[in-house]
Amino acid sequence: MAEKEKNAEEKQKPENGKKAGDKKTAEPEETKAGKPPLNLIVFALLVVLVLGGGAFAWKSGMLNKMIGGGENAKVEKKIKKIEKPDIGTIYPMESFIVNLMDPMGKRYLKVKIALELTNEESTSEVDKRLPQFRDGILTLLSSKTFKEINDLSGKYQLRAEILGMLNGYMKTGRVRNVYFTEFIVQ
Repeated sequence: MAEKEKNAEEKQKPENGKKAGDKKTAEPEETKAGKPPLNLIVFALLVVLVLGGGAFAWKSGMLNKMIGGGENAKVEKKIKKIEKPDIGTIYPMESFIVNLMDPMGKRYLKVKIALELTNEESTSEVDKRLPQFRDGILTLLSSKTFKEINDLSGKYQLRAEILGMLNGYMKTGRVRNVYFTEFIVQ
């Protein structure tokens, strides 16, 4: 039995020769295992500082300026400084419905146009010449094929033709621009 007691005492003894119940040796071993190394703490702080600084630079626009984005800001300021001309008097016209000049004549075009005039006095001249304007626009629209007005460049070309024709009728004022407020092909 004495041997069993000796074996039990030896099992309870730590390897360094001190008793297992000794508090002085037990605490340092537990705290060393629970504390992260100092290098890991320093690395984590550096990562947080770098990410925080990058976020601040991104938000404040400093990063954009450093990598060449400052040029865009200068261009935007110049664009804002350029004054855009005021829009002139708008004269809305009734819609136009015409058959397009297609082989079978099955395509229709419905267009609603608004005219931008150079001044307010031009409105009275447009009122007087409205039958001429409508006739010219109807004739021009019905002479077009679907292929001519289907794409964007065709619409710009049609707009330019209408503008030139209407200004040919005007004597005192001018039509500054032609706007399509409705453009339907069926």
